[in-house]
Amino acid sequence: MKRKIVNIDEKKCNGCGLCVNACHEGAIELVDGKARLISDEYCDGLGDCLPECPVGAIKIVERESKDYNEKLVMEKKKEKEKLALKAYLPCGCPGAAARTIERMPRSKKNIDKKEHRENLKNISELRQWPVQLKLINPRAPYLKNADLLVAADCTAYAYANFHEDFIQDHIVVIGCPKLDDIDYYEEKFEEIIKNNDLKSITVVRMEVPCCGGIVNAVKRAMLQSGIIIPYREVTVATNGDII
Repeated sequence: MKRKIVNIDEKKCNGCGLCVNACHEGAIELVDGKARLISDEYCDGLGDCLPECPVGAIKIVERESKDYNEKLVMEKKKEKEKLALKAYLPCGCPGAAARTIERMPRSKKNIDKKEHRENLKNISELRQWPVQLKLINPRAPYLKNADLLVAADCTAYAYANFHEDFIQDHIVVIGCPKLDDIDYYEEKFEEIIKNNDLKSITVVRMEVPCCGGIVNAVKRAMLQSGIIIPYREVTVATNGDII
């Protein structure tokens, strides 16, 4: 039958992944760095992905295709939930065990100013483990009344003074909005926000378009939870500068 359905121009696609995050049916995936419609049966033709594409690579066309199959979509969503849960559960791995790391405030460190400046690069400010969002327990005690830092994976590599300027006095969670499941991120952030009375949230992202996914996940989580927390957003350029 003929019906409206998504069409993706792979030549225009820059692989940002924003359409993948926007498609609630899971009809679009990144394959070899390009967005692709994985099956006609997953696409409802409503076009939620269109406004998210920064290069205009997506449009709605009318063509012969299989009917939209809501049953298949729901089965796929359940499978994603199972995979997300499996990724979250520590399964006895020592590296996933939650723990707090005690840090002495910098002002109380017994070093003079010159030595402080010379050795600053060697001082870790990490206050908890784990840091990967998939492994974070939303009810971990270190999240209570915390100033939360949400960082895109690449930011700590691009920005040289990341520990002092961002991690200091914060609980940090990291993730990659291009490679991971943004719907899962949003659900995880919502649970963290609902259960921990957070003082603030700072999001540090890269300037690349796909990093907008982690920003959107945090903002949507606040809206879904009905709890608006003092929020700050910082963008790091690929050359390491703050924009």
